[in-house]
Amino acid sequence: MVTRKTGILLANLGSPAAPTTSAVRRFLKDFLSDPRVVNLPRPVWWVILHLIVLPFRPRRSAKAYRKIWQDKGSPLIFLTQQLTGKVADKLNAKGVVTDYAMRYGEPSIAKQLKHLKQEGITDLIVLPLYPQYSSTTTASIYDDVVRELNQWRHLPGIQFISDYHQDENYISAVADSIEQAWREQGRNALLLMSFHGLPEQLIKWGDPYFYQCRKSAALIAEKLGLDEQQWMLVFQSRFGKTEWLKPYCVDTLQSLPGQGVKTVDVVCPGFAVDCLETLEEIDMENKAIFMDAGGESYRYIPALNDSERHVDSVISLLEHKL
Repeated sequence: MVTRKTGILLANLGSPAAPTTSAVRRFLKDFLSDPRVVNLPRPVWWVILHLIVLPFRPRRSAKAYRKIWQDKGSPLIFLTQQLTGKVADKLNAKGVVTDYAMRYGEPSIAKQLKHLKQEGITDLIVLPLYPQYSSTTTASIYDDVVRELNQWRHLPGIQFISDYHQDENYISAVADSIEQAWREQGRNALLLMSFHGLPEQLIKWGDPYFYQCRKSAALIAEKLGLDEQQWMLVFQSRFGKTEWLKPYCVDTLQSLPGQGVKTVDVVCPGFAVDCLETLEEIDMENKAIFMDAGGESYRYIPALNDSERHVDSVISLLEHKL
């Protein structure tokens, strides 16, 4: 009788190895070469990427990364590592092997899957740390997992958690983190729930991301007991000239003070751990935009990161699969 052994892989987007132009260029080349991320015809995008994007964007992005880089390195990497370590500590007693990987950069999905294979796993659970499914993120992780497993002779039993956008424990964890911030620092007039944006065309093609973001936000608002005037759903990080999901976070922040809303709290429920987008774009750049427009108080409420409530919600998701 074969003894079953489960391996768990928590997967996230990834980060440059350093906040330098060269490291960021390598990362962006890998990231933006993924056809899941950019849906333009490959020859057209190759020209844009190599002649317009990569010669200029890495320098600007490296400057942004330097603003958030810490002694431990990239927040996205070390926070994912810390979250994984705490999850692993609680699952070790069950004989489960838990590790983490990055879709772009290190440690790669292929490398970590090989490590789990060496550990003798017979069953594999993959959890992309994206509560809301998108073809640009979750599906790309699936592609990379399958690319590696296609080289294996003996495949493990595989379970892939494609989303957890309305999971009760996830919703409660986000709501609890918001309430804690309000208890400790007071509450501003409006709560903005900001999610990463996507081109509208992807939704027309069947990507459920927009609807899952809207559902998550509504459930969080319901958990907090908020009415429609007390919160808003917005989308950040627009790139390029095509239409993206609306309302845009930046446009909203610029217009709110003129509408009499001069104090806001911002939370990003689509990010499991803090990263460049939350720490530099939301907490620094967008804060400046709001204050310059006449805002008086702006507070970013951090991601769940490696908090106990996050650890427990992740374990709850995984235990249903064990």
